[in-house]
Amino acid sequence: MADTTARIELVSPAGSLPALQAAVDCGADCVYVGLRDNTNARNFTGLNLDHAAARDGVQYAHRRGAKVLLAINTYPQPGAWKRWTDAVDTAAELAFDAIIVADPGLMRHAARHHPQLRLHLSVQGSATSYEAINFYYRHFDIRRAVLPRVLSIAQVAQVIRNTPVKIEVFGYGSLCVMVEGRCSLSSYATGDSPNTTGACSPAAAVRWEQKSDGLESRLNGILIDKYRDDERAAYPTLCKGRYEVCGETYYAIEEPASLNALTLLPELMRVGVKAIKIEGRQRSPTYVADVTRIWRRAIDACARDPGGFKPNPAWTHELRAMSEGQSHTFGAYYRPWK
Repeated sequence: MADTTARIELVSPAGSLPALQAAVDCGADCVYVGLRDNTNARNFTGLNLDHAAARDGVQYAHRRGAKVLLAINTYPQPGAWKRWTDAVDTAAELAFDAIIVADPGLMRHAARHHPQLRLHLSVQGSATSYEAINFYYRHFDIRRAVLPRVLSIAQVAQVIRNTPVKIEVFGYGSLCVMVEGRCSLSSYATGDSPNTTGACSPAAAVRWEQKSDGLESRLNGILIDKYRDDERAAYPTLCKGRYEVCGETYYAIEEPASLNALTLLPELMRVGVKAIKIEGRQRSPTYVADVTRIWRRAIDACARDPGGFKPNPAWTHELRAMSEGQSHTFGAYYRPWK
């Protein structure tokens, strides 16, 4: 059974060295980053850290008492296996505090060659049950698991009660279509799987076209959405496009809204969640700083008085302004019937 009394850690994203420094300065306990290749699931041009920036980032965080986690969370391909093992070796060389992994073969490599390197199970591993998590614990000594965004709080609590592995959940940021690790929509449209190339809706396939009746966004020629002049255009992802279904046009798969579990902090703390993860390695250092600062204050306030905790209205206002679609949801956490 997992420890339900430990302090909740705040895990913030960083797609650059300035973002990592901002996260640390604003109170993140851990910062997660990726390298500049397809070993991570945010493999976009200009994003992520090269070897020198990764080294500097780890040193910066460690001097200030924070941890750095390296996301190596895509699935290695036979012709490029060494690229993924090199990423694991780099994590060990630069003294990262843990790696976030999904592929069992890569876990085996890490366990055999770097037994001192802590392993976290990525959300890309799609482990939604304690049986799955315990499998990775038995075979690879996984110390933390990031749960996919498909479970209610009651289901999260059931997982925690039945595993020694520390559990991390998402608290804020863009929502996936809720099948992390199994998405085939983007690969169907572009020919590139997010789970191997590290990019959902790769930039090379994105096109914008201004038409007389609005701005169109397309992915490899497929019309994803059309925006009026008074609407804010979002980055085109298949799951969050508007489609015509039975004569109606609407968000048929996933509405573009951000997860915000700030109000649920006392419940997440009560059931024994170990860490709250903020999504957004593709976002700016300013975004990382602002979101981290708010969540740091909220977690500290909740720790002082869980029974009386209520989010400051100013926090909610700021988070909504930074969210996708400027709207929030509890996602799968809140199910009144569950």
